[in-house]
Amino acid sequence: MKIAQVAPLVESVPPKLYGGTERIVSYLTEELVNQGHEVTLFASGDSQTSAELVAGSAKSLRLSRSKRDPVLEHLLMMEKLRDQCGDFDLIHFHLDLLQFPFLRTMNCPSVTTLHGRLDGPGISSFYREFSEAELVTISRSQRRDLPPEARTSLVYHGLPRHLLTPGRGEGGYLAFLGRITPEKGPVDAIEIAAAAGIKLRIAAKIDKVDVEYWHEVVQPLVRHNPDVEFIGEVNEQQKGEFLGNALALLFPIDWPEPFGLVMIEAMACGTPVIAYPAGSVPEIIEEGLSGRIVGNREAAIAAVKSVGQFDRAIVRQCFDRRFTVERMTAGYVRLYQRLLQARPDKRHIYGPPLAPVPVTGPQHLGAS
Repeated sequence: MKIAQVAPLVESVPPKLYGGTERIVSYLTEELVNQGHEVTLFASGDSQTSAELVAGSAKSLRLSRSKRDPVLEHLLMMEKLRDQCGDFDLIHFHLDLLQFPFLRTMNCPSVTTLHGRLDGPGISSFYREFSEAELVTISRSQRRDLPPEARTSLVYHGLPRHLLTPGRGEGGYLAFLGRITPEKGPVDAIEIAAAAGIKLRIAAKIDKVDVEYWHEVVQPLVRHNPDVEFIGEVNEQQKGEFLGNALALLFPIDWPEPFGLVMIEAMACGTPVIAYPAGSVPEIIEEGLSGRIVGNREAAIAAVKSVGQFDRAIVRQCFDRRFTVERMTAGYVRLYQRLLQARPDKRHIYGPPLAPVPVTGPQHLGAS
């Protein structure tokens, strides 16, 4: 198949530091190329890929000194894509909203993976307006905020098997990895670790909108607790060491997490996850095998104190069974085939038709 993957321009593909969406776009793109598909990646010009790269901006916008409007940059990339859409069998978007008005002018099948939260005001009515669009949600929880008529499939994220290797948890600390923002629960993580009497290391990004929260709320807690260490953003190699040496990952979130990539990153390192039951968490964590799902700080403290009972080899097996890039890509390829076989001019290329599927409601193409 000739496939266009369209990434956000905020981070490079893959991102140099923080960036979950762009990381998944990279893993999927490279696996599709590895399987013999012709892939064109629309992304920032500093992206690294074995696919053909079309630069939507010279550099990733977050790390660039350019003052250009991000919306402007994305709209110009969409024009490049529209000019070339006849070259592709299918277009796979990983943007939020900007592409939807363009879809009605493109004579090419497309699908959009929804990477973010969908519970904001007006979002349901937006997807009702574009109810003909093919969507992928990354958890069943995320799907609940879409209108019933939305055309959705479910594909969980996946990582390359050898990207992160199991560690022994010998660092003697708990890990917090992600963003410094109230919804991610850094304050809860600090208080859980302190109450359990275990060191906490925080590897996190601080967005501009959260700088005040960092300075006024989180940083004072870090300064006054000698057992808490803030190390900032980490790259892929540092992440493996950080998670692999941790006793457990703390994930005390307070928002409808669409997926939570850090959970499966920890699992790939054999590191159990202690998490609150919000959003996708009950779908990702297998209770007692890859982690504990707890309802409050007190339960989290108790879970942390018994974390040595986990078999790290079993935690890794949970990852291997459900969250590899091969499993994710297989789900997307099945979706691509279904969309292409719906076009009479493409059926002879992609083999016999698949079993009929409904056009509304979630289709579980890469989930278990």
